[in-house]
Amino acid sequence: MFPHRPPGFPPLPDGPSPAALLAALLLTLATPLAGAADTPAAKPARPPLAGAATPVGGHSLEQLVALALSATPATEAARAQREAAEAGIRTARAFPNPEVEYVAGNVRPNVPGGSSGNSYTVGVTQPLDLPWVRSARIGTAEAGLRVAEAEYRGFLADVEARVKLHYYEVLRREAELRAAEEDQKLMEDIRGRIALLVNTGESARYELIKADAEMLSAQNRAKSAHFRVTQAKAALRQFVGSQLPVEFSLLGTLPTSLAVAPLPRLREEILERNPELARSRQEAEQAEAKLSLERNLRTPAVALKATRDNDPDVRNDKIGVVVTIPLWDRRGGPVAEAGAQARRARYALEQQRFTLLQSLEGAYHQYEIATSQVAALEAGIVRQAENALKVAEAAYRYGERGILDYLDAQRVYRAARNELITARFELAAAVVELDRLRTASLLSPSAAAPVTAPAAPAAAPATSPLPATSGH
Repeated sequence: MFPHRPPGFPPLPDGPSPAALLAALLLTLATPLAGAADTPAAKPARPPLAGAATPVGGHSLEQLVALALSATPATEAARAQREAAEAGIRTARAFPNPEVEYVAGNVRPNVPGGSSGNSYTVGVTQPLDLPWVRSARIGTAEAGLRVAEAEYRGFLADVEARVKLHYYEVLRREAELRAAEEDQKLMEDIRGRIALLVNTGESARYELIKADAEMLSAQNRAKSAHFRVTQAKAALRQFVGSQLPVEFSLLGTLPTSLAVAPLPRLREEILERNPELARSRQEAEQAEAKLSLERNLRTPAVALKATRDNDPDVRNDKIGVVVTIPLWDRRGGPVAEAGAQARRARYALEQQRFTLLQSLEGAYHQYEIATSQVAALEAGIVRQAENALKVAEAAYRYGERGILDYLDAQRVYRAARNELITARFELAAAVVELDRLRTASLLSPSAAAPVTAPAAPAAAPATSPLPATSGH
């Protein structure tokens, strides 16, 4: 026989045995209409999976990326660097300026009968821009522009990836906060019920002590979750900029699945479009152009010179060529330095290619792991934890188990739900890294879009936090 029921609960009907009633109840709970005969106040609360509902109003991910790329100091600095490289091409294309000389003085004869008067000399020197030197100089500047453009694209991709990570971090912390608040409310209600049973002598006092500890733990988790939300929002605002208000909300949810291209295709896209690899490639080309320029500068510099000497008796007009002979400085040091820099750039390009491919392998494996974890948690672990919670509820209703067993089942379900939140965040983070490597912008059609479920599979409607019991 079951122990006596607490005051206020209806007595069990006579007839079937307790074991039969428990089996019937478990069979009923396994159907979609489980617990339909119970009143809403007699069902336990099961916190839904946080992140399943989309808030109304707030900032979307696209808006945050646009704000971060709009007019921040870092963005303006990156644009200024690219403009400086464009100005470098104009500098390389400029022709050398002519040099004008003017010397004036007085002529006084040293012998009788000589002429005296004013004398002056005018000279113009025009350095010649040799074609092979000019083309190498312009090629070096153009390679520098391509390097600056690759750095700018890499900066934009890095900014977008960081905004995405901070965005999903805020969604994760908000989901944990909602779950912690649900747990706190649940434990407060459970503690109140147990206190009533203890005061009426229907439960042992150690159950109240256990409930107090669980309630304090739930309150502490809720406070910590609130602080983490504040910290995550502050980090997001610090990165986006002051144009994002202090108090803001976000649109969207943690994704349940994200589609990416196969690994071979991702490898091709990275080798073709990755800005870091493009920068290393352009730096190698710039170093080769610099080496070619230094070699061409060994050619003697040539300039045309024209002068006029005007004396009181004679005027002399002269034209000639000025050649700089590389006798003492044959540019051996600059050529050797440029050659070493060219070799360094080639080795850095190979290392960058290897590093990117390894990063791709790691990010893709992380994506596969996160995808399998989300699928396993949604389809199996969370559902099993919920079913175990239902069984513990039924056993507590009919006095087969105590309240501590029910709390343990509730704790297992809470842990599985939190693992699902973490797995969804890790899935989003892995796709963000893949998009950064292949430079898939969120503002372009190639960006991966999150696919979110309308509701979490393990979510259950909120009910009464503590089931009715038959005793302990």
